[in-house]
Amino acid sequence: MKIAAISGSLRAGSSNTAVLRAAARLAPADVEVILFDGIAHLPFFNPDLDGDDVPAPVGAMRHVIGGVDGLLISSPEYARGVAGVLKNALDWLVGSREFPDKPVALINTSPRATHALAALTLTLETMSARLAREACVTLPLLGGAWDEQSIAADPTLAEPLRLAMERFAAFIATVQAEA
Repeated sequence: MKIAAISGSLRAGSSNTAVLRAAARLAPADVEVILFDGIAHLPFFNPDLDGDDVPAPVGAMRHVIGGVDGLLISSPEYARGVAGVLKNALDWLVGSREFPDKPVALINTSPRATHALAALTLTLETMSARLAREACVTLPLLGGAWDEQSIAADPTLAEPLRLAMERFAAFIATVQAEA
């Protein structure tokens, strides 16, 4: 089983990116998690450029999304909303053939970041994502210097993250069995 992970943060020391890397380490043995870091290279969404011949970075993202069984997303909250770079990436997926009915799980790295999580959930449901609510998790990383190793080594963070990944893999298997 393959899962693509997308961070809504472009920061080098992003806790959102770190938690996705930790999730990859803690995923079940038969699950491969690949971090897609190409959202920084996507042009601003323009419907005139959408269609069969999209800009190369958009085509690359759609290829990755089309080749995986699920999508794992972690995004910071900026000004009570979803990070613009992530929203732009999602806008490029709206008209794609690769995204509808894709299983998606969310990781929130701050218990205070409820507005972005709600907005992201609404956007994904509107886009026909299969949101695995039982696999979505909020971890208290705000204010800490967390990296992939420290998240994976801390039992209070690692265990909920490991459980979320197990639930997400089970959700994806159920969706695949229905198809």
